Amino acid sequence: MHVHVVGNACADTTFRTGRFPSAGETLNALTHSDGLGGKGANQAVAAARTGAAVTFWTALGSDYTGSWIRQRLGQELSDTQATEFDLPSDRSTIVVDTGGENIIVSGVACAQAFDPIAQTALASRIAPGDIVVMQGNLTSSATNACLQVARETGARTVLNASPLDALSLPDMGLADVLVVNRVEAKALTGQRDMTEAAKSLAAKGATTTVITLGAEGCLVLDRDKPKPSRLPVPQVAALDTSGAGDVFCGCLAGGLAKGLTMMGALRVSLTAAAVAVTRLGTLASCPSADEIAALIDQLKPKRS
Repeated sequence: MHVHVVGNACADTTFRTGRFPSAGETLNALTHSDGLGGKGANQAVAAARTGAAVTFWTALGSDYTGSWIRQRLGQELSDTQATEFDLPSDRSTIVVDTGGENIIVSGVACAQAFDPIAQTALASRIAPGDIVVMQGNLTSSATNACLQVARETGARTVLNASPLDALSLPDMGLADVLVVNRVEAKALTGQRDMTEAAKSLAAKGATTTVITLGAEGCLVLDRDKPKPSRLPVPQVAALDTSGAGDVFCGCLAGGLAKGLTMMGALRVSLTAAAVAVTRLGTLASCPSADEIAALIDQLKPKRS
């Protein structure tokens, strides 16, 4: 079973500060660093570290940053299919406070120009039983086209509807698994209560809806069930939450591709995300392949 992650790759600049700056304020950071990032790249690497076979489909600029991103992707992934544009490569600026919370601003010119079905061999590479993972950085029309082709081919679709564009949302009914966080669930449904939010999201058509709740774990609701289940997460001291959601989604797709049940894959994903928040950085925080293998072995049901 093959995982196709379709999304953006970018250069991340992360600033650690004692607090977030106020509007109009210049604030000196405690530290800063550059690294590989982008929700697509982060999720592809996390999926690959589960041991699943992964192809990453992305778009890069024809600039120095694009070359740097391509080289870094080659260190992490065995199969990256990168479409090149005469545009600035995508970039994110991340500010992390001492409590581990973050704010992120991204430039996504390449992601917005990317039409994987029209511009790549993605459609011919998807096979029945594969898993196709999408996020919210591509245009909704490109995202919907990928999800539709995957569905028609007999692949399983995972949609992490983040970041959100309220004016151009993807079709959540094309998702076999829909993943959002608490803030996104509230924005999509207007519900403060996450149980009600899960029900509202399920009504949009996804087969399984997952709402991640940070230190409270996650809610998971199958479309044919009356109420969601709650899964806990190990309690840790968070240093940086900026990469946790992508670790979660990538490990979820990889775990499913490795044959874990939905609940089993969610438990592995929650634990991997809990490890990630104890570390600095986005992609840099992702547990290693050996660590994820140990988590899968530790959490899978034991035969009596």
